[in-house]
Amino acid sequence: MGKTIAEKILSVKSGQDAKANDIVVADLDFVMGQDGTSPLAIKAFREMLAKKVFNPEKIAMVIDHSAPSPLQGVSELHHQMREFAREQGIHLYDIGDGVCHQLLPEQGHVAPGDLVIGADSHTCTYGAINVFSTGVGSTDLAAGLISGKLWFKVPETFKFVLNGKLPHGVFSKDLILYLIGDVTADGATYMAAEYTGEAIRDLSVEARFTISNMAIEMGAKCGLMEADDKVIEWVKQHTDKPFEPVKADPDAVYAKVKEYDVSNLEPQVARPHTVDNVCPVREVAGTSIQQGVIGTCTNGRMEDLRIAAKILKGRKIDKNTRLVVAPASRQVMLQAIKEGILEIFVEAGAAVVTPGCGPCVGTHNGVPSDGENVISTANRNFKGRMGNNKAFIYLASPATVAASVLTGKITDPREFL
Repeated sequence: MGKTIAEKILSVKSGQDAKANDIVVADLDFVMGQDGTSPLAIKAFREMLAKKVFNPEKIAMVIDHSAPSPLQGVSELHHQMREFAREQGIHLYDIGDGVCHQLLPEQGHVAPGDLVIGADSHTCTYGAINVFSTGVGSTDLAAGLISGKLWFKVPETFKFVLNGKLPHGVFSKDLILYLIGDVTADGATYMAAEYTGEAIRDLSVEARFTISNMAIEMGAKCGLMEADDKVIEWVKQHTDKPFEPVKADPDAVYAKVKEYDVSNLEPQVARPHTVDNVCPVREVAGTSIQQGVIGTCTNGRMEDLRIAAKILKGRKIDKNTRLVVAPASRQVMLQAIKEGILEIFVEAGAAVVTPGCGPCVGTHNGVPSDGENVISTANRNFKGRMGNNKAFIYLASPATVAASVLTGKITDPREFL
């Protein structure tokens, strides 16, 4: 009987013939914590009486959720992380370096066939480059820091076959929102989502990250794709690590399979207050918007910024609307400066902030006020997500956000493309 990508990676890393629902103890290729979770992991590390991490080269801590620190208490947590990183000799990405899920692939820490844990739910992002990556809690992170191993229940796999090509003005964010709306927020709970088909192969690697990033929003453990030539070329540009891509066997057994033709897909929007409350943009067009956000680990990459800049170039955002732009990393920000993209944003009336998670997670850099409508490229829109449970968050592609801040209301981006 053949195996899925998830079963194959966990078999290799555990040394067992692992099948769905088996329990395995597997070797980790990389371990990551961010500033919302690392301090608790450091505390657990001390309580477990550990002295040394298993391998400093395979560990990173990233200060991205509240960066730069907006509060004295947060500054103390950042201090703990810096001291721990110095003590253990691990990688530390400090304020301004960017979002953890941009940095791990960008800086070459992860590669096809790897098994990676991160104390952040969107660690599933790296599945786009054929990595079994998943979010864990701070105590599991501590166990991984010490032993370089962790136990896993091998997930069943939900296969998404995506035929056709996305139409003009429709992007990978629209596709993943549509899929989440279709299968619901718990439609793939604890499964490995495996995305394949012509529509995936047609996407850039950056666009694929958006889809894997939001696998967790349908309840999935990870969001996996095969490593085609595009992925292998992208990875080789970012790392010298040896790697072994993993493909699903033709006779692999799937818990569920759904097939779609995306050729006629329209731009999509997730309405408040759940990610699966999805509709075509036309159904909410005209809804007034007080703030837009472009960035986050979902859509803060160069491709996303270029799409938004194309719409905003030579135009001004609506006088009753704000736009916050947060590039995904320092490297992305520098490239956006070189290409004149940040200049386009600033001239349009946007506020460009430090690379990081602030506006998305609601720690700073754009907390909305009561009753305000926000349209964001982020991955979550539940009550309080952006720091105010009396605000309303709509999720959309960078193109839809850019078009909407120009008009001051939710707008189909195809009007500007």
